Amino acid sequence: MSRTRGGGRHLDEDDIRIRARGGSRPRTRTRPKHENAVEGLVTAVDRGRYRCLVEGGRVVAMKARELGRGSIVVGDRVDVVGDLSGRPDTLARIVRVRERTSVLRRTADDTDPVERVIVANADQLAIVCSLADPAPQPRFVDRCLVAAYDAGLSPLLCLTKADLADPDALLRMYEPLGVPFEVLSPEGGLTGLRERLAERTTVLVGSSGVGKSTLFNRLIPGTDRAVGHVNAVTGRGRHTSTSAVALPFEGGWLIDTPGVRSFGLAHIAPEDVVGGFPDLAGFALDCPAGCTHREDAEDCAIGAALERGEADPARVASLRRLLAGREGDADEDVEP
Repeated sequence: MSRTRGGGRHLDEDDIRIRARGGSRPRTRTRPKHENAVEGLVTAVDRGRYRCLVEGGRVVAMKARELGRGSIVVGDRVDVVGDLSGRPDTLARIVRVRERTSVLRRTADDTDPVERVIVANADQLAIVCSLADPAPQPRFVDRCLVAAYDAGLSPLLCLTKADLADPDALLRMYEPLGVPFEVLSPEGGLTGLRERLAERTTVLVGSSGVGKSTLFNRLIPGTDRAVGHVNAVTGRGRHTSTSAVALPFEGGWLIDTPGVRSFGLAHIAPEDVVGGFPDLAGFALDCPAGCTHREDAEDCAIGAALERGEADPARVASLRRLLAGREGDADEDVEP
């Protein structure tokens, strides 16, 4: 260091302190253990904030930085630290996500490589399908069944708006699978459905406008899940529920999800897609290795069963459409 005339300091390069990029503290891969963390259940997710049920109370939490970019979804069992009072303007912190027992996933379409986890730790998938307004969508139901079997969830078929159309034709289609079902109307009782939902963690999935959130509101009065109208001709309309939410129900949990127009299966291997059709999977065992099961596939045992009248044409068509969609060859999955 040198001095200028008059006693002032003249600074040179030795006087400039350079701060190391990222701070001078050494990085470590060791994450804090948080022995004082409390177990919680994620019941809703909204723009990076997680509503959790902990020790009988409810808190709002954020995700700890050490968790990285992994997703946290409704149904996750988590460990929470920080302010657990639940008072307004307080924020706790999720520091661990516990091992999941099941994961229900979908993709935007059959060629999208990005998986979207819908819920975690459910054990039953209630597929809500309207019998009219909008018309039934068996292909959507088939997709949900494939996803349920892949996730290890028990499927349950809930047919709404039975006051507008007869359910027999749709029920005959799924009778060979032995999928349990409930036929529902606005004025009908819900006793049978309540018994199927009791003491289980059930996630409700359905297209927009099928009455899923209306059903949720009937099962748990006062919920006030948003409902709306979907055009009966185009099958399009505004998505009513915009986020998933879990509420306690009859000794278990009931999870409502946003309505969707498509249920992509890009994350499921082709052979597992066939496994989602139990009525056809047995025939597929006799197919040659690498069989595409398409209409032009040589020696396809499913095609042979179709010609013999042993396989349901609608089910075979749905399977072929799903497999073709994985290669980008199918049209939008909307029923005529």
